[in-house]
Amino acid sequence: MAVKLVSGKTGWAIGLIFLAFFVIYPFLVDAEKSYLVYFLYTTFIYVALAQGWNLAGGYTGQVSLGQHAFFGAGCYVTAILWKVKAIGYLDPVGMILSGICATVLAILVGLLLLSKLRGDYFALGTLGLGEILHVVAINGGHVTEGPMGISLPSYAYVSMVYYYFIALAIVLVTLALVLLMTRSSTGLALVAIRENEVAAAANGVAVLKYKVIAFAAGAFVTGLCGSLNAYYTFHVDSAGAFDLDWVIIPILMTILGGAGTFLGPILGAFILSGIFELANVLMPQLHPIFSAAFIVLVTLFLPDGLMRYVTGRKEGILRKLPFFRAISGGA
Repeated sequence: MAVKLVSGKTGWAIGLIFLAFFVIYPFLVDAEKSYLVYFLYTTFIYVALAQGWNLAGGYTGQVSLGQHAFFGAGCYVTAILWKVKAIGYLDPVGMILSGICATVLAILVGLLLLSKLRGDYFALGTLGLGEILHVVAINGGHVTEGPMGISLPSYAYVSMVYYYFIALAIVLVTLALVLLMTRSSTGLALVAIRENEVAAAANGVAVLKYKVIAFAAGAFVTGLCGSLNAYYTFHVDSAGAFDLDWVIIPILMTILGGAGTFLGPILGAFILSGIFELANVLMPQLHPIFSAAFIVLVTLFLPDGLMRYVTGRKEGILRKLPFFRAISGGA
């Protein structure tokens, strides 16, 4: 049963209150020692990654398992450009170029895969993209420094506050992009494709065009996050940059909150980040087991997401995939 919790104006007011807190809080504490600052920074990154995946996976119904490819591309573009001194520390030009590189990659791959593959096959194709780039990074010679990765000048570090506000800015850009796309004719086209691709095409929707737009927009956001991660860790290697966690965790967050909704990925990111951090503190040795079990439970018992109880939407994006229907007994 759907429950309308707040009106539109009340929702915006609550959002502005949270935003004001996020902006003010780092100035009230020692940002270098505050665990909450670190937690919010990490959660902001996951909100952006989850919303980026949600554009193609949630709104358009094209479930991608290759977001780590765009994240890793963003990491490496920033690291390589900084290594050759084409950009500097926390350089916005470098971050934008990383996002653009991920976008171009998504367009090229999207035109190839989205025109031929659907459902599980598309998901596996995007997963293969990430693994291909992983291998390329390992065998990239002096450009990528092989499996050892690229070490960046950590002496450039200034303050955690910079990372915090850049991550917050990426979230705001991402949310604005999602709102702009979903509350326009583009959003209507994306939902039409998700619900019935054949019917959408028969009614004049340029299916491939809108699929690629959603896929590329999500890749741009993911590339920005990868770029910031390179600046944050001061070391980029293939194992970290193309880690499957960069795609699995954002997907889980989106599913938990509600795929194809605006608030779902935000809600899922904050809830899951909190649960994982709590588990890591209380049971550090069992944390990986707990996290894996939680992923299975959410996938099996909450595929529609928490937002279904607010919006009344009863079909989660996972239910459209044959492999999910198989493991869930056709539920």
